[in-house]
Amino acid sequence: MKAQLETERLFVRSFKPEDWRDLQEYISREEVMRFESPWDRSDEGMHKAAEDFSKGDDFWAVELKSTGKMIGHLYFGRTGPESFRTRMIGYIFNNCFHGNGYATEACRALLSYAFNNSGVHRVVGLCSPENKPSWKVMERLNMRREGHSLKAVTFRTNEAGQPIWWDEYR
Repeated sequence: MKAQLETERLFVRSFKPEDWRDLQEYISREEVMRFESPWDRSDEGMHKAAEDFSKGDDFWAVELKSTGKMIGHLYFGRTGPESFRTRMIGYIFNNCFHGNGYATEACRALLSYAFNNSGVHRVVGLCSPENKPSWKVMERLNMRREGHSLKAVTFRTNEAGQPIWWDEYR
């Protein structure tokens, strides 16, 4: 399914192993990863993540055309049986670039490509109701909220080692 996509300000492209430094820059920020599962943020962990992402079709790097800097990435993995032609979309962006419409622009390009060229029938996204910027991106993409699952996901534990459960919009 991979192609390089181009928008007015961005390239949405395959990951390259050398993207690891830009990836580490934003994955290492607690405010960026607040709603995400923990990652290995070490140099070795980021090298491995960028290398793995460069081999598959699920992760797409988002690069500023003006500077060549990777400012975030998209996840676009298959969910459910292949015959359902359903993908899950996700996005993580460097918070230095939040508020500029880059996530919406990149996702819009990927969705257009997927629906028009790849036989995708349905796309779903999940996020915490507390993550207002994320669900606002989905609304700008004309996705509709189909569910609010209570205590659906956990990535972290409290001081006693008990899971911290979060609600989830679908």
